Amino acid sequence: MPRLHILRALLHRDYSIARSYRIAFASDVVFGAMNLLIYFFISRALGDPGSAHLQGAPTYFAFAAVGVTITVVMQATGMGLAKRVREEELTGTLETLATRPISVTEMALGLAGFPFIFAMVRAALYLLLAGAFLKLDFSAASWPGLVSVLLVGGLGMTALGILLGALVVVSKRGEAIAGVVTLAMGLLGGAFFPVEVLPGWVRWLGSLIPVRFAFEGARAALFRGEGWGEDLAALALVTAIGIPLAVWTFKQALLSARRSGSLSQY
Repeated sequence: MPRLHILRALLHRDYSIARSYRIAFASDVVFGAMNLLIYFFISRALGDPGSAHLQGAPTYFAFAAVGVTITVVMQATGMGLAKRVREEELTGTLETLATRPISVTEMALGLAGFPFIFAMVRAALYLLLAGAFLKLDFSAASWPGLVSVLLVGGLGMTALGILLGALVVVSKRGEAIAGVVTLAMGLLGGAFFPVEVLPGWVRWLGSLIPVRFAFEGARAALFRGEGWGEDLAALALVTAIGIPLAVWTFKQALLSARRSGSLSQY
């Protein structure tokens, strides 16, 4: 089991670094809010397509707002972690971390800690903004269900981030691939439009992407107040399998970089 004081130390370090760049820190928050506004005005301009395929959402904007929120979590825990590993390589601290008396599990989860928590805070903030200023209706919401789906789904996406971090350790420039992967998963998983509008073979591919359980579970919890249990169970299974697999892959990537002498290269 990872030691909590190690995870706390890495979390505090990453928070201190992020806080020192206040403009970048704030722009991350503003970027998500601007995405919400874009889909709000798209919904008003084009009208709503009917609720048959909106997974319980009353309007297209409500559907897309959940997609934007979950995508923020996915990008922060996936692409954000890959970017963080890349920064560790460029500053030379990845090699330093690898020589410290900490386990690979502690390193992987410690590097993922701040992106995960920051993503949860941003997700909550965006939903509050959508409800307070953009008239998103939460009257039927199951808040325990929504919180459970966001937390477990975020952990599952953290596994993806650790896998992408392993790719960066090996390839050195894998953060671009991480961006493509997270974007493709959002598009195919139903973040911004119903998967029913996709061609048949693409729709089948989207059904295999685990992140769709986060989109569907969050919408069920937020707009219907029920029906999110199966999605939560699926996310829990993905997390239980994904985290150990991702940590093992990260360990193999570090071992490979050590053997090849490329751990300090960038």
